[in-house]
Amino acid sequence: MLDANSLASFRERLLQLRHELQELDSTSRDAAATVELDQTLQGRLSRMDALQGQAMSQALYERRQLELQKITSALQRIESGDYGYCVSCGEAIALRRLEFEPAALLCIGCASQRESE
Repeated sequence: MLDANSLASFRERLLQLRHELQELDSTSRDAAATVELDQTLQGRLSRMDALQGQAMSQALYERRQLELQKITSALQRIESGDYGYCVSCGEAIALRRLEFEPAALLCIGCASQRESE
């Protein structure tokens, strides 16, 4: 399916994506910190805004962690020789799909089928 140059290119891209996500994670930890609820320090609306910002930061953190897991899994599949093949049906994942989403686990057919379930 994929030649050694393509695999090296995808590996490099996945490593770069992982690095970017880890950098985002380290710079956004303050936004997810516990919100101070002392009314003498800030008003009710400011606290509500802070709580909403905290919730959004936590959701983004969880999304980044999921993406990091997918990237780690893709890197492991490169090392084991399984990268580029659907984990559901075993068929090759289209090159254009991998270019769009290098951590893709499923071919477009299996992904579509899972979405419709």
